[in-house]
This record gives sequence, structure tokens and C-alpha cells, in this order.
Amino acid sequence: MSIAETIHPQKTATDSPKMSARRVSLLGALFIATGPIAMALYTPAMAEVVTAFGTTNSLVKMTLTLYFAGFASAQLIAGPVSDALGRRPVIIGFMALFVAASLLALVAPTIETLIAARFMQGVGASAGVAISRALIRDMFEGDESSKIMNLMGIILAVAPAMAPALGGVAVTYAGWHSVFGLMMVFGLVVITLAVSSLEETIVPDRSRLNLRALGGSYLTLLSNRHFMATTLTIAGSIGAIYALATILPFILMQRLGLSPTVFGLWMLSQSGSFFIGSLTVRRLMKNRSAYRLVTPGLVVIMAGSAMILSLLFAEVSVLRVMVPVAFYTFGIAFVMPAMSTAALAPFPKMAGAASSLMGFFQMGAGLFVGSLAALFADPVIALSVLIPAMGTVASLSYIFYRRNPHLAEPEPRKNAISGPPVGRSWMPSRKD
Repeated sequence: MSIAETIHPQKTATDSPKMSARRVSLLGALFIATGPIAMALYTPAMAEVVTAFGTTNSLVKMTLTLYFAGFASAQLIAGPVSDALGRRPVIIGFMALFVAASLLALVAPTIETLIAARFMQGVGASAGVAISRALIRDMFEGDESSKIMNLMGIILAVAPAMAPALGGVAVTYAGWHSVFGLMMVFGLVVITLAVSSLEETIVPDRSRLNLRALGGSYLTLLSNRHFMATTLTIAGSIGAIYALATILPFILMQRLGLSPTVFGLWMLSQSGSFFIGSLTVRRLMKNRSAYRLVTPGLVVIMAGSAMILSLLFAEVSVLRVMVPVAFYTFGIAFVMPAMSTAALAPFPKMAGAASSLMGFFQMGAGLFVGSLAALFADPVIALSVLIPAMGTVASLSYIFYRRNPHLAEPEPRKNAISGPPVGRSWMPSRKD
């Protein structure tokens, strides 16, 4: 029996009616998209918020920083709670908080109220990340799981890609308050679909709703080198998207003078490149394992990192900023499916906790780097130094993962979906 099963002997709901891969992909994408959409809709409004409240850039940045803080930290609660109470009630409850917080932001009379509302929004959106991946781990494994992660990524790319442009138009024609009205509508749609279409995928176990069980889950994960190597690969790659959200508005709008609408349109190149990358991965996965696509993806990420680093020595323009960013996000699409599957694979009995901690590292990396960026007087220098550093962390973590055979996820055979080889556990031994 694995360490995870010894600590948490919970049975998954394998006997319950299973949702189709398409339904899981759609619901999972909507859940996980809540956070990025709430961020992307808001970024075009930041300059207007400074003017509306007669405040400073630093305080308005706090509305984004504390949103990230709530988003990252609350995942550590949402995932384990969903292991104990079930995926369905937790996602509905957290999304209800997101809607309430959006209403508070809509009517916020002061910048302090808006900051508090944004933190609450982050807490409400956090469950989407943890639960979407846990749903996939509850029901699918191996390359089948990677294919659903990829399909979810394709769906996920569309809404956040449109959100900055939609937010820019809303700010231009209806004022900054309107973006929070759009967030409320999106949250209500997600709740409606969760109530009507989401089936429970585990057998809830309320005995796990205690600090000792929670601490045991996280101690197991943090001490597991397989989990940490795969998670840091994800944090350094996907986490850059969240760091970019805190840096690009101040380069493109304040430094280069783009309007909110034009800023939103240019941000389509970031999400659009991820979308194209996800479609490419989906085609390639028809005759090869998702695990074989990670190395090419990291090569593309490092190529984008090198181009971003070159901004230290070149004149800044929109193209010189967004083309390297597009390269970086294209590479992320190759890394995400296999590494997300690999990180969760050894932990079927605590999928919620594993998904939460993986998400925490992912968002936490973005929050940490975004906070470091605020210390730079020039946002271009922050971009040029910090984003390549994240790509380097992702690549070094993956090299560590591959250079230790006992850490590596068993790779499915080409043109086949396979589980772990007979006689070999997906879980590293206690000595590891």
C-alpha cells in the first residue's frame, strides 16, 4: 500500500455514474477559467480605478496582489475540504462567495473596500483550480488524463483570451464598474452549470475534515520529490502567465501608451498562442505520448525567455514585448497536460489536496514574482529579469525529474494508453 493510501484510506466513487470526458473538460475549464477571467477583465480597468478613487498606482496594484493572495492561499483549503465534503458542494459554495464579492466590488465606495472585495474574489475563485484537476484525477489516468487536460486547456484559452478585449471595451463604454458586473454574470453561469450538470466523483469522508489529516496530506506531498519536481516545472511555466498579468499593463498602457481597448486586443496574442499551442499538442497526441512533448515545450519557453531577456539591450516596442511572450505561452501548452497528470498520478486518495498544493505553487510563483516586479523602478527590467528566471526554474526542475529514474512517471507506449509497468509503483518508496 502506498504512503498516500496509508494516511488517507478513502475510496473514490468509481461505482458512481461517470461524466463524459467532454463534460468534465467543459466544466473543468469553466471552473478553472474563473480566476484568470476575473483577473483579465480587471487589468484594463486599473488605470481608471486610480483616477476614480484619486489614489496611487501602488494601492491599485494591491487590488491585484491581494486577489492573487486569496486565489493562491485559499486553494490549500478548498482542495482538502472537497476531499472531505465532495467536489460539488465545495465548488458551488466558493463560487457563491465569488459572486457576492463581485457585487461588493461593483458598489465599493473606497479603494480599501475594493481591495477587500478583490481578496474575497480570489478566495471564491480558488476552488476552481483545485477541483477541476481533482475531477480529472478522480476519473481518468495516464494519457487519457493528459488528453482531457489538453482539451480543458483549449477551452480555457478562449474565455481568458477574449476577457482583456471585453474588459477594455466595457471600461471604455460603460466605466470600470462594468467589469465586476460581467464577473457576477460569469459566476452565476458557473453556479448554474455546477448545480445542473456536475455529478459527484468521490465518496465524501467527513472524518478527514481535521487539521491533523490536512497536515498529513501536505507533509506527504511536500516531502515527495516526484511531486515537488513536477510541481516546480508547472510553477515555473504556467506561473509566468500570472506574473505577466501584473507586469504587462504597466508596460503596454503606462510606458507605451496603449488604451485599455488596444491593450486588451494585444493580450489576445498571449492567450491566442496558448490556444494554438494546445491545438498543436492535441494533434501530436494522436500518435505520441504527452510526456514526449514536454521537452520541446521547455525549449520553446527558453527561446521566449531569451528574447525577453534581450529587452535589456533593445528599444522597447509592443512587438518586442508581445512576440517573446507569445513564444513563452506557446511552450506552456506543451508542458501543462503531461506534467499536471504526472504530479497528481501517485495520489488518487488525496487528489484534492495534491491539486490544491500544485495550484498554490503555480499561483504563488506568479504572486511572488509579481511582488518582486513591484520593487523594480522600470517594469521592462522586471519583465526581462524575472520571466526568464521562471523559465529557467521550470527547465531545471524538469531536468531533475528526468535525471532521477525513480521519480519519473512511467511513460505510456507510443500509440497506446498504459498504466504503470507491472511490479512498479507510481509512488516513490519511503526512502525517497
